[in-house]
Amino acid sequence: MTATAPKLAVLVKGWPRLSETFIAQELVALQDAGHQFDIWSLRHPTDTKRHPLHDQFAGQVHYLPEYLFDEPQRVWNARHRAQHMPGYAESYNVWRQDLRRDPTHNRIRRFGQACVLAAELPEATQGLYAHFMHTPSSVARYAAIMRAIPWSFSAHAKDIWTSPDWEKREKLQAKTHGAQFGATCTAVGADHLRELADDRGRVDLIYHGLDLTRFPTPPNRIQRAPDSPFRMVSVGRLVEKKGFDRLIEAFALLPASLDWHWTHIGGGSLGDALTGQANAAGVADRITWQGPCDQPEVIQAMRAADLFVLPSRIAADGDRDGLPNVLMEAASQLLPILSTPVSAIPEFIESETHGVLSNDDPASLAAAMMAMASNPEKSAQMADAAYHRLIAEFRMDPGIARLSARLNALCSDAA
Repeated sequence: MTATAPKLAVLVKGWPRLSETFIAQELVALQDAGHQFDIWSLRHPTDTKRHPLHDQFAGQVHYLPEYLFDEPQRVWNARHRAQHMPGYAESYNVWRQDLRRDPTHNRIRRFGQACVLAAELPEATQGLYAHFMHTPSSVARYAAIMRAIPWSFSAHAKDIWTSPDWEKREKLQAKTHGAQFGATCTAVGADHLRELADDRGRVDLIYHGLDLTRFPTPPNRIQRAPDSPFRMVSVGRLVEKKGFDRLIEAFALLPASLDWHWTHIGGGSLGDALTGQANAAGVADRITWQGPCDQPEVIQAMRAADLFVLPSRIAADGDRDGLPNVLMEAASQLLPILSTPVSAIPEFIESETHGVLSNDDPASLAAAMMAMASNPEKSAQMADAAYHRLIAEFRMDPGIARLSARLNALCSDAA
């Protein structure tokens, strides 16, 4: 442990993770604001790269048992210690109620991880803060009840829209050992959670924003001629909600007169399927699958592109994007944006003003790409408007100040 054990503990799904730059940005900013905390991670890292941001975190990173059978003695010892804590019986009862409604191995694993977390947290710990409202918040809630300390969470996208209402409601009410506060990064998410809370003030809208000190000044973009090569880039996991399958269909609809190329950055479970789709559609030779990249590589690709494309949609299970930080990163480099009006994306991009928000069907996406390729002057004007909106309304600092105050109050109230 550090020489002076921190009062705050932060729980995350995994650390480090390339796809969760917004979490790394926030935690480093909280550290810079004077907060001392260690990270407790539910999973070990799987990415082979890491962002420079990850190296700026000065605290320790602790890994809970990813699967209980991996470390049975550690889990057994932790549960024995947890059973002697004043809140263990109540935590066990709360977990049993949850298990009856969600009888899964994952729910069992959450309680075991909570026992380890409660047993191994320093005695000085006065508050827990969990990123994501589903699994990490469940572990934080059970452990907080055992330790009789307050807890809080930050909710984002999938965790809001795919979690059952009963679980979200109970995490937002005092009578069911809910969080002292919950932060979320979109207005649409905040409105939804406030409807489930016993006190609407329990939920804070805190945009992640962008720490512009980490990004180079925008390039001096030379306006391309309408008939010159058109370079597009996307950054996002290869999963259903990102809509890349429909984007590939849209590429097949582009006319032969458009000399285009698309670069994709990111990993994901649909990689093989999308590669096969591109081959079948006859567009594979115009696509570069770059794989997972660190942030400097992402910014370099954005600076070299003519259009950023993120065709987000709502997945079959209800999963969807919130307000992807990559849209703000593209805006920081004066890169024109094509996306869709899903979830909170319109909270940053007003269509035809800061970029174009298209329907997510292939024909609409193809028409939008053609319109932006053929009118580079208007695309540049929209990119400039998005950049100035980013500067004026979506900087990181105000959100960090608000979150910092909330976390200070969390630990002060516990003391």
